[in-house]
Amino acid sequence: MNRMVVLKVVVAGNGAVGKTSLIRRYCEGKFEHTRVQTIGVDFQTQTVDLPEQTVKLSIWDMAGQEHFAVVRAGFYRGSRAAVLVYDMTEPQTLKDLTHWREEVLSSVQVQPFLVIGNKIDLERVVPIEEARDFADSIGAPYLETSALTGDGVPALFETLARLALGI
Repeated sequence: MNRMVVLKVVVAGNGAVGKTSLIRRYCEGKFEHTRVQTIGVDFQTQTVDLPEQTVKLSIWDMAGQEHFAVVRAGFYRGSRAAVLVYDMTEPQTLKDLTHWREEVLSSVQVQPFLVIGNKIDLERVVPIEEARDFADSIGAPYLETSALTGDGVPALFETLARLALGI
């Protein structure tokens, strides 16, 4: 009998970009219009069915506020892939992904990344070219999502599972 592999992945980015909402949309199939900010770190598990195999993701949701940076560092260890999420209505959140990437890499020296532009259900402010250029510069795939509608959310976690597996 084959054991299901469990892969730790992290979701990082500024506060209010939709990290928790994306995770809840995928794991619980719902969206909450009112949310309390994540304190420190939270996690959920969810299986992902890939053609090659089924894996269980242990999805670690990192609080986006700077005062949680000390807490976050230890939670990156052991992760197999990381999602960098920005809000496409807030340009600063894309600029800050460089910091988030560096923070992850300070704990995990080699890490595949996935860049996510969230909130495609709202009016885009950040040009898609800027986001794609950033993703290309770090060798990461780029996807767009809406936690509200669910658009792109399954693709996010399927891509993340593939990155964590190294396929």
